[in-house]
Amino acid sequence: MTVMSAPLAPDPGPPPAGFLVLLPVKPPALGKSRLVGLGHDERRLLARAFALDTAQAALAAHHVAGVLVATDDAAFSAELTALGCVAIPDGVSLDLNGTLRQAAAEAARRWPGLVPVALCADLPALRAVDLDEALGEVAEAIAAGTPASFVADTEGVGTTLYTAPYDAFDPHFGLESAAVHQARGARPVQAAAPTLRRDGDDLDDLAGARAHGGGPCTAALTGR
Repeated sequence: MTVMSAPLAPDPGPPPAGFLVLLPVKPPALGKSRLVGLGHDERRLLARAFALDTAQAALAAHHVAGVLVATDDAAFSAELTALGCVAIPDGVSLDLNGTLRQAAAEAARRWPGLVPVALCADLPALRAVDLDEALGEVAEAIAAGTPASFVADTEGVGTTLYTAPYDAFDPHFGLESAAVHQARGARPVQAAAPTLRRDGDDLDDLAGARAHGGGPCTAALTGR
């Protein structure tokens, strides 16, 4: 009698997406004032390129179910929507943390099962695989009982990513934000790649981002 072996269990495939990126975007005409040495039009184009590259990387990340953009620039909102983002007006202008809390409240209404991720919109070298690696660690931390996590910038002073479930979502971007987030119980993400930590505040940051390759929109500009 021939004994048939049990069939192999089907490959479960990749884990389901569980995060929603909140992307606050200043109108490009107002962004990147610290890029000293560049003209207004150059700063505007770079701010636009940074946001587009950040949004595209987030949209391509496997753990990310969607990207919710908060911006008051109607024309740029249309560009980001064309990429696949959902856009809402920035209802708390000049208050980044207020904008993020309002965006998180809207996200909780629309997508209650997802975890909000506040992400800076000036990460020109960000790669989807690097964001996925960080969010995978965040998911493990949440499962282990640590709700809030953050990623410090390259200098270890600012914050480029902050995340927590809706009921614990309490971002504090601003002066010394990395220390503030950690003091308030958020856990630093150990798997944060340089592309997730390198924002584009000044020309040194831009040079550092270029060293990591940069996204297509930023690379097209800096290549010129």
